[in-house]
Amino acid sequence: MKLILTREVAGLGQAGDVVTVKDGYARNFLLPNGNAIAWSLGGEKQIEGIRRARSAREIRDLDHAREIKTALEQAPIVVKAKVGGTGSLFGSVTEKDLIAAIKSSVGIDIDRHRLKAPVMKKLGNYTAKVSLHAQVAANIQVQVVAA
Repeated sequence: MKLILTREVAGLGQAGDVVTVKDGYARNFLLPNGNAIAWSLGGEKQIEGIRRARSAREIRDLDHAREIKTALEQAPIVVKAKVGGTGSLFGSVTEKDLIAAIKSSVGIDIDRHRLKAPVMKKLGNYTAKVSLHAQVAANIQVQVVAA
């Protein structure tokens, strides 16, 4: 089956790549998880948009990854969330919330699939990990405060 990848898949390709995989792998893993869309002439037009978005988030080389790591580890990341009377959050801080906080404080757009964060359901300080490159990972300090 011919597919267009919408995000990076280890061992298969990057976002925007056109790949051919077995039908079962496509039906049972890639398509349900949103990792790919079925190839078509209309989908072919989306490839350029996917590649532009990927290049905006892409880390160019090892030195660039180290620069981003330094910026992420030095900047205070503060996430504001609604809190109940007991100090626990209404819901939890999601990866999307954390990515938005990183973008607002540091100005760097990080792909959410590179972020590994603990479950944040209470106020306090947490440590999240961002894999920037095969050899570079940043440990960022996240503070969850009441909104």
